[in-house]
Amino acid sequence: MATDTLTPKQQAIWALERKPPRPNSKVPTFELEFQLTQELLGKEYHHWHKFQNASAVERDRMLRENAELYIEVAERLDYSIIMIVHAPDDEGLGQTVRYIRGIVGDKYLLIAHGDATFAIPSGSDMMEVATAFFERPDEMHDTARRNVQWALQRGRRLREEYGIDGFALCADYAFNDGPFLSPRMFRQFVTPYLKELVAGYRAMGLYVIKHTDGNIMPILDQIVEAEPHGLHSIDSQAKDMDIARIKALAGEKLCLLGGVQCSLLQTGTEEQIIQNCKYVLRHGMPGGGYIYATTNVAFKGLPLERYLLMLEMRERYGWYDEHGNPCPELYRD
Repeated sequence: MATDTLTPKQQAIWALERKPPRPNSKVPTFELEFQLTQELLGKEYHHWHKFQNASAVERDRMLRENAELYIEVAERLDYSIIMIVHAPDDEGLGQTVRYIRGIVGDKYLLIAHGDATFAIPSGSDMMEVATAFFERPDEMHDTARRNVQWALQRGRRLREEYGIDGFALCADYAFNDGPFLSPRMFRQFVTPYLKELVAGYRAMGLYVIKHTDGNIMPILDQIVEAEPHGLHSIDSQAKDMDIARIKALAGEKLCLLGGVQCSLLQTGTEEQIIQNCKYVLRHGMPGGGYIYATTNVAFKGLPLERYLLMLEMRERYGWYDEHGNPCPELYRD
């Protein structure tokens, strides 16, 4: 039976720092966003638009209620990391951190959005941005530098004033078939700034999780080179994104997070979900440095029972034995 004396936050840090698995411990889990709160708990977060014309008293009440709901979700689903996404501004984000800490202390690793690198452009300006990389490279470099400087200033403020623990860098770099930028262009316009951003955050004592969907295999080496603590989400729906291969290539250099295929949770059979979860655990867990999660988020419309089945697979198979090896049951058909 899995037991662990570490707090959820300590469990997350243990994995992010790629320490050897602790005997009789369970693999940590979290989601970038859990959108099924109504289905699970009969409650919803207060979204940003509700804050627009709120009085100071109403704003404070909604921030506190959001904090309470984050905690309730984390405790119900056994999360080690809380990603705060429902805040109207950075002050509201910081206040949410304070409320969570005021209620449960330093129990969870608290993170928020913090990327500043170029992502896949929206459909409305994709051609304009793509052209700018070729026709106005100096302008694009200036933009990239300014974005990183701003993000690091923001990160320092959130760390020093509110005590946030880290950031998820959520710029998506790739489609299912491959990256938006070629590896050569990625090396020019993204990698230097991703390195600067990660290094700056790490110098502040912050934990950094790089998120991107899609087939990132052509640029995986550059992402690893930037030295984030973790890589999310190991998008198995994309071409070539096999967690076993990524673990072999990068598992000694960063923590892997994710891998459970959202499309199977949405439309797959129960047996397909079980086999996918077991495959992910078999290849993510060995040696540690793995946090169990989906390939994106627990999105609205996803059947709650499918997500709970995924967590049930963690309860049954996501633990390490007395020698720090994945449980033997995981390898039995």
